[in-house]
Amino acid sequence: MALTSSLFRVYVLLIVAVIVIGVPGFMVTEGLSAIDALYFCVVTIATVGYGDIHPITTQGKVLAMFVIVVGVGSFVGVVVNSLEVFFNRRDQQVRLNKLNLLVGAFFSEIGMKLLVRFCRLDPEIEEIRHDLIVTGEWTDSAFKRVSATLHARGYRLDMKRADLKELREFLFQRRDFLLRLLENPMVFEQEQFTEALQALFHLAEELGYRGTIEDLPESDLEHLANDMRRSYRLIALEWLDYMQYLKESYPYLFSLAMRTNPFDKFASPVVE
Repeated sequence: MALTSSLFRVYVLLIVAVIVIGVPGFMVTEGLSAIDALYFCVVTIATVGYGDIHPITTQGKVLAMFVIVVGVGSFVGVVVNSLEVFFNRRDQQVRLNKLNLLVGAFFSEIGMKLLVRFCRLDPEIEEIRHDLIVTGEWTDSAFKRVSATLHARGYRLDMKRADLKELREFLFQRRDFLLRLLENPMVFEQEQFTEALQALFHLAEELGYRGTIEDLPESDLEHLANDMRRSYRLIALEWLDYMQYLKESYPYLFSLAMRTNPFDKFASPVVE
């Protein structure tokens, strides 16, 4: 996309240069008025060539050949690059929509439930809970402000309240779903979502490798807490980005997402 954009600028600059050189050149060599010289340059570059104006002098014919070779080639380049940019943007939007379908499926199946569980273990959640109640009045600046808050958090978890056995069972029941998501090549187009899936899959593996989950030493609990904090942070950040996407693109899905906000203690899908 960047290369295409650079080429587009080069072609446009070439067209401008041809017109800047061609207009005064035809005025001098062919004795044309400024408007006639500009008209001749434009119809030649655009490959229209009505034939009502044509060079007579040798110098004018040489200049016309320059306009044809450089100008027409640049014009074709502008057209081709414009079409390429258009189709690339359309394809990018299609891929983005498909990727967000996967993100939506993740939150419906796993993400929302995990955020609720992590919130219960977060002793500092009340400090930011109000800031995470997304509404239809939120602007891009509001999402940006809350994103900065989420990035800066420590995501401390109270492991004494953690039911690791239940968490392990929950993740294992959805192991195949996580694997299918990771196998989808589109997932890797979104780095944050990929990291969230990898962190969650690693947490599931860590819990799965332990034969017993009760009476773990403090050192092991701290290790698991780090894995849980990593998953908590990445999922929370992805959730906020997904909420912004829904607000901009799918109001009806955004409405349900607001009513089932995992950070809202009073969330209810019932419309009141």
